[in-house]
Amino acid sequence: MTTSDRADLDSEWLRKGATLSDKTAGKEYGLTQGEIVGAIRAGKLQYRRNSVHENPFLRLLRREVEALVTKKHGDDYLKVQQAKTELAGINRKLKQMKTQVAVLEERRAKLMADLRK
Repeated sequence: MTTSDRADLDSEWLRKGATLSDKTAGKEYGLTQGEIVGAIRAGKLQYRRNSVHENPFLRLLRREVEALVTKKHGDDYLKVQQAKTELAGINRKLKQMKTQVAVLEERRAKLMADLRK
């Protein structure tokens, strides 16, 4: 591996969205922990150990996980899983925004009532 290859790989580990945890890979792509560990042992997935608040997890490269899912289940399955994940994110964001709108409308109504006095 040349120096530029290593630098490219290191930058991939640092790029936002280029990595995901083993838990997220399971949720987003339907992989089991056993499938992930098997792919790591077979050399199909690179990983780095990480922890948050003393809870350990594996960081994986998203492109390698997607390649594994495509090989196991096909390209259509990957596209469906990505669409489901994006839809869940949009729904979550809409729910947050609806809550914020309700708070703002309540505040607006209170201010308008105060101005009428």
